[in-house]
Amino acid sequence: MIKILDLDALFDKYIEGYVYSNIGKVKPEEIENKIPELYVKFGDEILDELDGKSPNTYYAQFSGEELLECLKTHLLERVAVSDFLCEAITGKKENERALANALSDEDNEEFILYILNMLGEMNSSVALNKYLDFIAWDYSEGIRELATELLGEFAEEVKEQAISRYNESEEDKKPYYTDILSKTKNDDRVFDILMLEFAKHKENIPLYAGYLAKFGDERALPFLLKEIEEPKIKYADFEELRFAIEALGGSYDKIRDFSSDKSYKKIKGIKTNGYKH
Repeated sequence: MIKILDLDALFDKYIEGYVYSNIGKVKPEEIENKIPELYVKFGDEILDELDGKSPNTYYAQFSGEELLECLKTHLLERVAVSDFLCEAITGKKENERALANALSDEDNEEFILYILNMLGEMNSSVALNKYLDFIAWDYSEGIRELATELLGEFAEEVKEQAISRYNESEEDKKPYYTDILSKTKNDDRVFDILMLEFAKHKENIPLYAGYLAKFGDERALPFLLKEIEEPKIKYADFEELRFAIEALGGSYDKIRDFSSDKSYKKIKGIKTNGYKH
């Protein structure tokens, strides 16, 4: 059984020993700058608490399943999770399957977030279907957003499933699939979805104009140019629309007056009584 230890606390003691042995030799700010270097060195230190092994060699002797069970216990017992434990999991390609399996029947959302982050670090595609399920099922916003981000790295690979799920989903789930689909290319179905969502979400023009810019289909230009001409458009929306127009190969050079717009004043450093000197 893997020991459940707070290696961060042991590292703090290691730092204390370093500081004590370098009194008068190293300035406090120099010690602070050396902490990342010392942490790497600590990974190779032999520790009695780890049965005479270093953090690196101790975790390396266990399987992915054992390490994940250790991680879960750390979380359940509220013991700090060290980078050494996580790196022992992500450092072996063969642990991808153990990570994917750990997602199957898991309801501990903190544990799920750890697994998702580790699979993301490994640039793994072994659990894409599960990521799609996280969006569709009753999980937290944090898990849905992270699953969406990870799926975006494999957008072309999951495009057909994302389109299907978009068409079948409730309105509150559609934005996640829209985000994923914006990272694909050259598909009329996706273009239609992005245009529909842009038209539906005038309260969040920057986000949905950004999706159109990312998708890169110049057919969106007439719609963006029409939207940017709105007389009461907000400055922030105007800037994002102009960026999207330029990203798609268009241009918009008309001078607009935003002197009464609060966000414009903040960005440009304008006070209510005039320009800031």
